[in-house]
Amino acid sequence: MGQIKLNQVSKSFGDVEVIPPLDLTIEDGEFTVFVGPSGCGKSTLLRLIAGLEDITSGHIDIDGTDATHVPPAKRGLAMVFQSYALYPHMSVRKNIAFPMKMAGLPVDEQNRRIEAAAKALNLTDYLDRRPGQLSGGQRQRVAIGRAIVREPSAFLFDEPLSNLDAALRVGMRLEISELHKRLATTMIYVTHDQVEAMTMADKIVVLRAGYIEQVGTPLELYYKPRNEFVAGFIGSPKMNLIKGAEAEARGAPTIGIRPEHFDVSTTEGAWEGTIGVAEHLGSDTFLHIHGVAGCDPMTVRVDGELSVKHGDRIFLTPQADKLHRFDAQGLRVE
Repeated sequence: MGQIKLNQVSKSFGDVEVIPPLDLTIEDGEFTVFVGPSGCGKSTLLRLIAGLEDITSGHIDIDGTDATHVPPAKRGLAMVFQSYALYPHMSVRKNIAFPMKMAGLPVDEQNRRIEAAAKALNLTDYLDRRPGQLSGGQRQRVAIGRAIVREPSAFLFDEPLSNLDAALRVGMRLEISELHKRLATTMIYVTHDQVEAMTMADKIVVLRAGYIEQVGTPLELYYKPRNEFVAGFIGSPKMNLIKGAEAEARGAPTIGIRPEHFDVSTTEGAWEGTIGVAEHLGSDTFLHIHGVAGCDPMTVRVDGELSVKHGDRIFLTPQADKLHRFDAQGLRVE
């Protein structure tokens, strides 16, 4: 079991309200990602769920029980921190065993859980090493192992991959996703990286200044963003938002078009611009284009290789059935 409900939960520091009252339900077994720019309140919200911060108003239910005033250690949750929070003088085995030792579990049960976690996380050969002898990815796996052995009702991850290099991030992202499938346990994951959110989540919660802007599956947010903020935040590269005459001609104050939803030509098209930067990746070509009215620069993604360079003229035609329209308040218009 691992259903978590937030009912009108808010948080203030003095006179500053950082989390206005919000409602949110995270279903049992769901992988939910909190995503948003720095300072949007996602880590604070996670800490409220964990009990590491006191809520100002509202209440939190865990598996149908009011846990608002339950101490963190009694909530049945396990948190994985950005900094790993490992004990440098202890072996991997002792680090993983620590929460079980504090809980007074029998040694035989401790060893059973340690071996199972080590096998799941490919740590069996490293159990007698200390954290300083491990890579960043291995240390993160130890931190996850320490959470697994508690057999929690939910895992809470606070930007766990931000200290890793790009290659390790991709690998650990896959490992955490596979671990979720195997354990079938609720996971709440905080990140500012919307690529992590899109690839890992069953459900994404987009936050801005403490407010929930939209909740939905990754593809719901990608294809039907509720407002301009979500449209510009979800997707890499982000959606092009066009204002002015070109938008008005298509029936809205603002229109949006994803970088991959253009027909591109070197001879003719609805819009004309000049290439500022062409990024040739082999599988894709990304074009950053100047001179298109209402959106400068405009980003375009072309499948495969397109032989263009800085200063070339380029013609673009947006695919009409892929346009997004937003009203004067920035809300989606169907």
